[in-house]
Amino acid sequence: GLSKGVEKRTKVKSRVMANALSALVADSSQVFIMGHKSPDNDCMGAAAGVCAIARKKGVPAHIIREPGSPPAKVLMDKLGHLEEYQDCFLSPQEALLLADNRSLAVVVDTNRPDQVENASLLEACTRVAVIDHHRRAANYISNATMSFHEPYASSACELMAELLEELVEQPDILHVEAEAMLSGIMLDTKDFTVRTGERTFEAAAFLRRAGADTSEVKKLLQTDMEHTVARYKILQTASIYRADIAIAAPTESQ
Repeated sequence: GLSKGVEKRTKVKSRVMANALSALVADSSQVFIMGHKSPDNDCMGAAAGVCAIARKKGVPAHIIREPGSPPAKVLMDKLGHLEEYQDCFLSPQEALLLADNRSLAVVVDTNRPDQVENASLLEACTRVAVIDHHRRAANYISNATMSFHEPYASSACELMAELLEELVEQPDILHVEAEAMLSGIMLDTKDFTVRTGERTFEAAAFLRRAGADTSEVKKLLQTDMEHTVARYKILQTASIYRADIAIAAPTESQ
């Protein structure tokens, strides 16, 4: 019945969005990819997917990285070891120095300008693409040239997998990139238990065929888990002060 119509309509939408993104990337001098502040595996997996498209088009791509150790640090380090990612990670300052009027900013896993890794870089780019699955915020990025925005998708990585399926051959995706995206889907669906649709499994199957090794994906999620546990431990030590301020003093260094 009705859901089939939705399935069909969005398959078409994915194709249209894939073509739009492909044309934008091909016509750009370089691509700067940004997620939300403190990026997690869904954010970083989607960023890796954009890198795969840029590589296919022969356009340099850079993932913006702030100092510190975000939840996706292990994944970032793993990507950073790949030959294809040697000059990929840049600080916002380095990116601003490189930016020109044909630079494309691709924002993944958020649609809010105040949440991106670096707002100045977003403002410096006249071409902007947004790929996100969160509900549209009141202050969403309104000047986007292209916006692939599906609030009923499980994750940014699910959307990214659909774009890749339209744009690149499976051998063009590095195994680590496929694993990054699968870890993003699994993180946001809590191992396929929440917000999972038919399309989520299709995306996961595509990533498995592209070489994602599930034991490697589990390792990537393990570290995310440790991060979460560390956060909960801090929260458990918190005491409420004057009804609305929580104070936490973690004993060991985080």
